Amino acid sequence: MARIIPAAVARVETRAGNSRFIATIGPVFSVEEAKAMIGRVKAEFADASHNVPVYLIGHGQTTIAHCHDDGEPSGTAGRPALAVVQGSGLGDVGLVITRYFGGTKLGTGGLVRAYGDAARAALIAVPRAEKVATVTAMAEVAYPLLERARLLIEAHGGLTLEEAFAAEITLIARFRREAYPAFADALRELSHGATEAIIVETDEATIMPLK
Repeated sequence: MARIIPAAVARVETRAGNSRFIATIGPVFSVEEAKAMIGRVKAEFADASHNVPVYLIGHGQTTIAHCHDDGEPSGTAGRPALAVVQGSGLGDVGLVITRYFGGTKLGTGGLVRAYGDAARAALIAVPRAEKVATVTAMAEVAYPLLERARLLIEAHGGLTLEEAFAAEITLIARFRREAYPAFADALRELSHGATEAIIVETDEATIMPLK
């Protein structure tokens, strides 16, 4: 299952009635990180009428979800915003919706719509990344094979992290875990068995931006 997360912090402003809604959204990987993000936004907008916090840590069935109405009528702010986030497919996401009251009361239904719309606007604005299991591998390649080795890395979705030139070229590259075995086989075939890729690191949760 793809684990899609925010790639960076984004902010977007919407309006309902005469009120301004400023939604700040970004990646958070623990309750502590979520609380820190919420604290930063509340400090930045300390003069706002409300700063409604929402976070969703994890993915799928193993999530920690939290929301709060921050002084709005019960169930009209945090809950509708959280429902939008939960329906988006994103995980590890923190969201604070700041409201500057404009003098016109929106009513219960109007508030639910306004906070839901602000959450949707934030989700449209935020860039996405994927949390994936990766393998980092090293291989020593002869100079005549360098260009073809680079093409092999690219063809298997790899990212070259380092090239060190000596008697041979030491290549270090990162691959999605499921793509690595095919690359290792292809490199072995390219070098007629002379070059073996060696795994130097594995990571269950590498952040890779989605193009």
